[in-house]
Amino acid sequence: MSRKNDLEGLAQSLLDSDAGTRNYELKVRVNGGVAQVTGIVDTLSEKEQVDQILSGVGGLRGIENSVAISTDGSIIDEDVVGEVIEELKADPAVDLHGVGAKSVRGNVYLVGTVDGPEEEKAAIRAASRARGVKSVVSRLKISRNDYDTGDLRQIFHHQVNNDREVGEEVDRMDFY
Repeated sequence: MSRKNDLEGLAQSLLDSDAGTRNYELKVRVNGGVAQVTGIVDTLSEKEQVDQILSGVGGLRGIENSVAISTDGSIIDEDVVGEVIEELKADPAVDLHGVGAKSVRGNVYLVGTVDGPEEEKAAIRAASRARGVKSVVSRLKISRNDYDTGDLRQIFHHQVNNDREVGEEVDRMDFY
């Protein structure tokens, strides 16, 4: 058996045995040391999982992820935003009070303010699990927390200003 067939078999076996990808009948071909993956999955996070699985295969020089994202039936941007919000709510690492979302043909834009880089990453991961999401763009800002969190008046003014900034950010976004 050739090295190409060994790599192809290993990559295919990994995708076929992974709980997140095995139900999609993804196909792997190795050409010049590059794994070319095709097929259809339901969410962006599942497509990204293909890269994570195959990145651990020694001997591969690269991964060409041509996996398509498709839902069962049509989904409009309003539904995509609803799905994103549900995923954000379900993630304990995301404070939904400071995060908003807008979708344009499945491309999701996250806006608002988060407490730090870890919360931003959690919001991106959560949004990518939603049905209908093709890509996630973070326009989230990291909070400076330059107010006294023990002073209710300062908390109120900070939140009012934050809500206004999120609304203005969404209003300024150009969507075609």
